[in-house]
This record gives sequence, C-alpha cells and structure tokens, in this order.
Amino acid sequence: MHIGLYFGSFNPIHTGHLIIANHVAQHADVQQVWLVVSPQNPLKPAATLLKDYDRLHLVNLAIEGNTALRSSDIEFHLPKPSYTIDTLTYLSEKYSQHTFSVIMGSDSYMNLRKWKNYEKLLELYPVIVYERLQYPVTVFEGSKTTIVQAPLLEISASFIRQQIQAGKSIQYLTPDQVRTEIERNGWYK
Repeated sequence: MHIGLYFGSFNPIHTGHLIIANHVAQHADVQQVWLVVSPQNPLKPAATLLKDYDRLHLVNLAIEGNTALRSSDIEFHLPKPSYTIDTLTYLSEKYSQHTFSVIMGSDSYMNLRKWKNYEKLLELYPVIVYERLQYPVTVFEGSKTTIVQAPLLEISASFIRQQIQAGKSIQYLTPDQVRTEIERNGWYK
C-alpha cells in the first residue's frame, strides 16, 4: 500500500488539516493518509504543546469513521526532537510492505533546505505538496514531487488557541467532537 504521511503537531487538529488530508487521500496517488502526530518539531517551540497523547486523542476523534485517514504515534517512540528523515527510515524498515510519500505545504517545501538530510529525503521519497497562495512552488530538481491544489482554509492551530484563551468559540474551526473534548478538559486556556 502507498501511504501519504502528513506530519504535524496538530495542536489542535482543525478543519484545515482534515480538508488537506482528505483531499490528498482522494486526489493523490496514495491509498491512505497517516496523520503523524509529532511530539516536538525541531523548528518550533514546545512550550505551547498539549501533551502528546491528548493531541493524538483529538486526531483520533477528528478522523473517526474515515477509513482513508489514520493516526500515527510513531514519533512518540523515536528520539527527540523528531526529524522526518529518521521517521521515514524507521517506517520504511518497520513496514517494508508499504511505500511512503511525505505530504507538506509549499511553505514547508520551500524551507526543506533547513531540514536534516533533506537531499536524502528528496532522493528516496516522493513528496506531495499542497500549494499555499503566498508560497509558490519551485520543484527541487530530480525530486519526485507532485503538486496538488487542495482547498485551503486560512485558519491555524495558533489562532484556535488564541480564540480559546480569549474565551471565544472555536465552533466550525474544529470538528464538534474535538471542540467538545477541548472544552470538557479546559485545554489551551
């Protein structure tokens, strides 16, 4: 099976993440998309992160019933901080029956030179890029890069956290079951 790996903090998962994941599952050359919950992105501060398994729980609530999407906690069990190339190497060995592509926004793609062993990543793994308006894509020469035109929402997890801290509603920004769980636990206040 060909798996698309969509890495993220998902802090919290929101409707924009889900639209992208589902669009790639439906329109790219993958049989399933795994939402890989990252415990710590080496390029982002960890101070505002909800606990790993709480974020994973919210992802599972958000994708419940969608067989094209699956969550993964694989990076919880690898050395931190998490580097995509290390995770890909581990997954390729553990699940040798599958092939993997990396799903990322054009903003991340244009910053790939900052990533650990990005040349090896581009050499060994196909990349599926969803284009963001402010970040036009220039494809790396020799890479196996596919560009998809996914519908995008101008929302972010940081905006959602700000709304919660300000006592504002996040209805429609996240699936109802995610919003309910966040409210029930008092997360991000």
